[in-house]
This record gives sequence, structure tokens and C-alpha cells, in this order.
Amino acid sequence: MPHLKLTKRAIDSLEPPEPSVTGKPAQVFYRDTDLTGFGLKVTNAGSKVYIVEARVQGRPKRITLGKHGALTVEQARKQARVLLGDIAQDKDPLADKRERRARAVTLRQTYQDYLQGRKNLKPNTLHDYKRCIEISLGDWLDKSLAEISKDMVERRHRKLGETSHARANNTMRVLRALFNFAIEQYEDQTGKPVIPVNPVNRLSKNRAWYEVRRRQTLLTPTQLKPWYEATLRLNQETTRDYLHFLLFTGLRRSEASRMTWNDVDFHERTFLIPETKNKEPHRLPMSDYLEDMLIRRYRQTEKIWVFPSPLADGPLKEPRTALGRISEHSGIVFTLHDLRRTFITIAESLDIPAYALKRLLNHKFSNDVTAGYIVPSTERLREPMQRITNFIQGRILSD
Repeated sequence: MPHLKLTKRAIDSLEPPEPSVTGKPAQVFYRDTDLTGFGLKVTNAGSKVYIVEARVQGRPKRITLGKHGALTVEQARKQARVLLGDIAQDKDPLADKRERRARAVTLRQTYQDYLQGRKNLKPNTLHDYKRCIEISLGDWLDKSLAEISKDMVERRHRKLGETSHARANNTMRVLRALFNFAIEQYEDQTGKPVIPVNPVNRLSKNRAWYEVRRRQTLLTPTQLKPWYEATLRLNQETTRDYLHFLLFTGLRRSEASRMTWNDVDFHERTFLIPETKNKEPHRLPMSDYLEDMLIRRYRQTEKIWVFPSPLADGPLKEPRTALGRISEHSGIVFTLHDLRRTFITIAESLDIPAYALKRLLNHKFSNDVTAGYIVPSTERLREPMQRITNFIQGRILSD
């Protein structure tokens, strides 16, 4: 490494090195003759950057100070003296820098790091996180986590609760997850978390969480016919079939909407849901109604999705407009998940065995040793699935 007294005139006169024969960027380092450890890096692209080189806690380190022009030689040399002084006292300036950055980490950066670390989040979960963080806490995104206090959390939870108790609770649960992530992710030089406490825990200590009861709404047997007739008035056949499919299968909305024709086996008369809430693939038999629907849809479409979006190249999204029209025509206000609850309630009313019902819904058998020895058979679910279909059809076709 050549030695050079680093002055503005000397640095300005330096020419970039020739490109490397291997094609890699070429660079030359110049050591300052006045201050040991202070230097300059010049690249073949013309970049000139001040550096400090020293052994930090026994290991050779090269620390970038800044570009020539953005820093004067005097400013860079002053910074270098400070860093070299810290290093002489066995301090690690790079670790100090990381710690300062960690202590100043914002909610936005934590949110981005969290999402980057959890690459398998489902679209609905990502949508929920976005609604909670980017909308409900949007004005906090550029605040450091250290600025978000327990009092702030409590006040925002109360404010959100004025509109929706469920939204308030869900937002704070997501925020709690981000703080827990930050506590594990961001550490000081000794390995201790730079975020010492999770401010959302105050809601638990003060018992401030809102009590939100699970929705119990569903289509009653007498509502099935007017609801079904209202769906027939929809102009979009795909949306109509999608809603019927949810009712006759009990699937969650995303499980059905993301089905492709590769998931449908007409020979075995089954269909597969590869991505489910409990992470286990879910195969179900077709009832005669479902088989007729799927065959008709397969013959009418060239797209890969069973229920493609009429507006974009992808699966059908939640048809909110269609739900409003059905409610207007039938007088029945409902959600897509109400159709799943309707399916479950009908199945229970038909005295379908508990194991079969759980398999139809893809529910896990928690704390059940016997269930662990049962190898599920899709064919054994065909008769229960057909019984549920027969009940629904009997209601919608009744006089």
C-alpha cells in the first residue's frame, strides 16, 4: 500500500487505477504519512473514500469514514483520530455504531425486518398486518421504538376501541409481536436487548384488552333458499359459483379462492387445498353438486385458477360488492365466514361423527392420542360431504 501525505491537492491529483483483468473492480489504498491508520481508497470508478485501518480487539478492521468531497481532509483526519483513540482503549467503533443504530430503530424498520424474516406469511395475514401497522399506527412508523411508551400504547388502544374493539385488540397484538421481535433482534455489544420492555404488556397487566366475542352469525335453514336465489341474480358467474362452493365445502375464503385446476382430480373426484391455516394440506371429496360445478367451470375457462378474478390476472378477491347486492335482494346480511359456520352447523345437526367433521374442516386433534393413530381417508368423507350437500339442496329447492 503506497504512502502519501493526504492533502486536498494530493488527493485531487490521484488518477483512478486501471480496471482489473478479471473484471472485478480495481482499487488502490493510500496510507497517510502523518497519521498512522488513516488512509484513502481510490477505485477505478473514480470514487475516493477516507478510511481507518486498525486492529480492533485483536482483529484487523477497515472502517469507512466518508467520501472525499463530502468530507474535507481535515474533517476526515479528525474523525480518524477519535476512532483510533477509541480503538486504543479497546473499544469497537463498529459495534458502537451498530448499537446506536439498533437503539434508534424505527417502527417502520422493525416492521420491514419482521416481514423479511417471516417469508411464509399468507396474503391474508400480510393484509391484516398492513392494515394494523400502516393504517392504525401509520403516524408512528417513523418513531423509534424507544419513543413508543406504555402510555402511548394505552391511549391508542382506547382510541381505536372507540371504532372497533376487535381492530384495537388486533392492532396491539401485531405491535406486541413487533416489539417481541425487536427485543430478540436488536442487541448491544454485551448481547443484551436495546429494547428492554414491551410497552404493549401494560394492556395485559391493567386488564385493558377488550372482550371480543366470536361471531356466531350464520345462515339459518330458512334463510338458505332466499340467500341462494339472491346469488342467482348476480351477473358474475364466477362469483356466484365461488359463494356456492364456500357454502357446500365449508372452506375458508382464501382456501377456495386460491385453488388451481392442478388441485382438482376429476378421476378420483377430489380436490386439494395445499395451503391451509394449520399448515397441513387438505384433500376433500366432491359431492355430486360440487363435481357438476367443477366440470362446468373447467370446460368454460382457460385460466389456471378455479375461481379467477374477472378484473386481474389472479384469483378472485373478496367480492364485497356482490355480498352487498345479495344482502339487498335477500334481506340477509352475512360474511363469507358465515358460510363456513353454516356448513359446520348443518354437519353437526346431521350427527356426522366428530372425527369426520374435524377432517372435513381440517381441524387438528389436540391432546387426542387416538387421533394420532388414525390415517385419514378422503373416501370416508364422501358420504358425510354428500349428506351435507343433500341437506342444503333440500332447503334451497323446497317450495
